[in-house]
Amino acid sequence: FAGVDKDTNLNARYVFEDFIIGSSNELAHAAAISITKNLGVVYNPLFIYGEVGLGKTHLLQSIGNEVLKLNKNKKVKYVSSEKFTSELVQAIQNREMDKFKEEYRKNDLLIIDDVQFLAGKDKTQEEFFHTFNSLYEKNKQIVISSDRPPKAIPTLEDRLRSRFEGGMIADIGFPDYETRLAILKNKVVKKGISLPQEVLEYIANSFQKNVRELEGALNKVVIQLRISKHPLVLEDIKKTLSPTMAAPKKSANIKHI
Repeated sequence: FAGVDKDTNLNARYVFEDFIIGSSNELAHAAAISITKNLGVVYNPLFIYGEVGLGKTHLLQSIGNEVLKLNKNKKVKYVSSEKFTSELVQAIQNREMDKFKEEYRKNDLLIIDDVQFLAGKDKTQEEFFHTFNSLYEKNKQIVISSDRPPKAIPTLEDRLRSRFEGGMIADIGFPDYETRLAILKNKVVKKGISLPQEVLEYIANSFQKNVRELEGALNKVVIQLRISKHPLVLEDIKKTLSPTMAAPKKSANIKHI
């Protein structure tokens, strides 16, 4: 398991080679590949949005790792919006705002994950706006992710929303069946195990909206495979995964409320 680099916050295991491309993410992937070869020139900022568990973080970190692979002298920083906020608060408390500004504005590539959490935090938004402008004016690349498009983030300052919408906006949707199956096959190869095609097809059919749930289901099957004293058949897999699938999310409606 690769660790997280303390300077960049990047995890080396997130690479483009392991990112499975399908119709739901091909635009975001193509834009990500493009900016690694032309930092700050095309698609700046690059804003990628999609629901939880669809691969945004994998794609964002792959951009950072690819840029460093192409040129190890580039300054790259990946950070969640919550970490940006906590570091800002700490800098204010310790009277180290100059150090904070320098840390963020020296980068050739700044990647901010889950930017929707900046909403409602006025001081953080103000500082991020100035950081954004400083980098943008120097043609430094900015990459941002969110669980929704800029116009749908409540209490986000108009000037930030305008900056986000000034670049390339790409969404990542739910993976189709073929993409889900390809993801599973890729994971199986990496784990060095063998599972029947019908088992992989069953998992791909059963978990349709979230890549993390898909991987979680596969991990359960892998554990079952390792502790089982006989070869697994499809019925075993169904029993293993049935508790995960037997708890449908209850939707609220007016009558319940």
